[in-house]
Amino acid sequence: MTTTPVPPTDRSAVRTLLRLWPFVRPVRTRLFAAAFVAVLASCVALVIPLVLKWMVDGPVAGRDPAGVWLGALYLLLLGLAEALLFGLRRWLVARPLSRVEAEMRAALYRRLQRLPVAFHDRWPSGQLLSRGTTDLMLLRMFLAFPLTFLLVNGVTILVGVIIMLVQDWSLGLVILGPAVPVVITCSVFEKKYADIARRAQDQVGDLTTVVEESVLGIRIIKGFGRHRSQARAFRELSGTLRGTELRKARLLASIWAVIVTLPELAVGAALVVGAVQVADGRLSAGTLVAFLSTALALRWPIESIGFLLAMSQEAATATERYFEVMDEEPETDGARPLVPEKPTPKADGARPPVPKADGARPPTPKADHARAPVPGGGERGLRFHGVRFRYPDADPDSPPVLDGVDLHIRPGESLALVGATGSGKTTLTALVPRLHEVTSGRITLDGTDITALPREELRALVAVAFEEPTLFSATVGENVLMGAGPDASEADLSRALAIARADFAHALPQGTATQVGEQGLSLSGGQRQRLALARAVVGRPRFLVLDDPLSALDVHTEAAVEAALRRVLADTTALIVAHRPSTVLLADRVALLSGGRITAVGTHHELLRTNAEYAHLMSGAGEDDDR
Repeated sequence: MTTTPVPPTDRSAVRTLLRLWPFVRPVRTRLFAAAFVAVLASCVALVIPLVLKWMVDGPVAGRDPAGVWLGALYLLLLGLAEALLFGLRRWLVARPLSRVEAEMRAALYRRLQRLPVAFHDRWPSGQLLSRGTTDLMLLRMFLAFPLTFLLVNGVTILVGVIIMLVQDWSLGLVILGPAVPVVITCSVFEKKYADIARRAQDQVGDLTTVVEESVLGIRIIKGFGRHRSQARAFRELSGTLRGTELRKARLLASIWAVIVTLPELAVGAALVVGAVQVADGRLSAGTLVAFLSTALALRWPIESIGFLLAMSQEAATATERYFEVMDEEPETDGARPLVPEKPTPKADGARPPVPKADGARPPTPKADHARAPVPGGGERGLRFHGVRFRYPDADPDSPPVLDGVDLHIRPGESLALVGATGSGKTTLTALVPRLHEVTSGRITLDGTDITALPREELRALVAVAFEEPTLFSATVGENVLMGAGPDASEADLSRALAIARADFAHALPQGTATQVGEQGLSLSGGQRQRLALARAVVGRPRFLVLDDPLSALDVHTEAAVEAALRRVLADTTALIVAHRPSTVLLADRVALLSGGRITAVGTHHELLRTNAEYAHLMSGAGEDDDR
């Protein structure tokens, strides 16, 4: 099921397609030249019936072989001119339109990189892929053919009708008879086809999502023997898409039936009326031949109306889908307007009152926001000031994930964040590099509000390692050095691999130049996690945010990594999400997150003695309860 926005019902295809103009404008000269050449070629084709009239009424009627050969030469030259002009048109549009497609794809990719994580949480990846591939291909085809030929065929029909009316107005009126029903049919068709084209393109995105998930999750599918259910889901979506495409085909066939049949009937009627007039001597045979030749020359421009309208509607839908992504608000470096905060309890490093063993929490003092540091002030380290957070798509009446978090991590200090599953630990860590924006409150680094820092500068200061490590289809070295600046050296890479105990990279077939494959699935979970940890520390960040970075490691490897990490943490301000006592012991202090708030801060041993909830979590029973 698609999660993309529902298009407006009053959409104008012309207004939608006009949004392509900024991309088309740089190549407009060649496109206009191509349109002019195509119009010229069509007008050349309309001269051929006039040459036929001259031949029939002149050399043929006068039995002049030389004149017939001369007329044949004229027809050959006109045919060659028409072919060369259409070839020139194609040459004029090929290069610029490939450039337009490439620039639109690049713009879409840039926008996807700048859109917030909340956007990517909402949108299926298959929908985004289909917009960057199928939809842009449709737009290139539209700019190359329908856009030009809607103009060319319109001019051709107009000039052709004028020629026919000049030759014989009565026959011209017979030919124009079907014009009204054809126009009405096209207007009805346009609306219906727009709706079904949108549905088909959304279904292509859904199908792409299923294929991508099946490829990335092939180990799960095979491991649980779910290939039949996945194949069934694919067949159902594929069948739905097939049904939609068949409805499109039936709709297109119906308009073609009208557009082709009515003009053919009109040509037949004109032939009968014209033959009668020729027999009565009121019309020359050459004029009738020229008239019918002109009418037949207009067959393709008229019959192509349905095809061109269909492609135009698909292009309008593709444009709409493209700009649904481009219109999303990207991340900005401007300061976020603060929302008035509710008073929240304070836990800025001093140990708050300890909850009783039965879980009842005693009252806590109100946060003293008046004493909070001014951005750019003197208080150093990482600090959360009354931070509240609710996901953008959450029910406004639902409780926030984080509610009044006050926490101070001093410079050079490492603090472990502990809490039950679903308590908001990962969400809290995602707020530091601004992967999500706080709902209210603020976060400061060395006294500076993070919203006052450009994102690029903020993310150079803060390195992150997530619980689920993501590796790219690149070499081991390239994956690790993503966490460093452009001047990083092999020495930095070797140091980071040593800290993360990822020395296995040197034993790979090409060492650190080995391609790890898509998602790094050619490596074990522990190897991927160690490379992600190396990526976090390679740039020697001032602030380090680690989300349970050792969860996939065995006991011996974990101990070795912890020993190396202690040296790194001695020079770094670090926030570490921890679930196991071994990870907690890496930190100088521990903060307990419960109910969206920091309810206790202290050393591991202090909290084991004084806080029943913390002791319960560290005993492993808490995780068992959650499961």
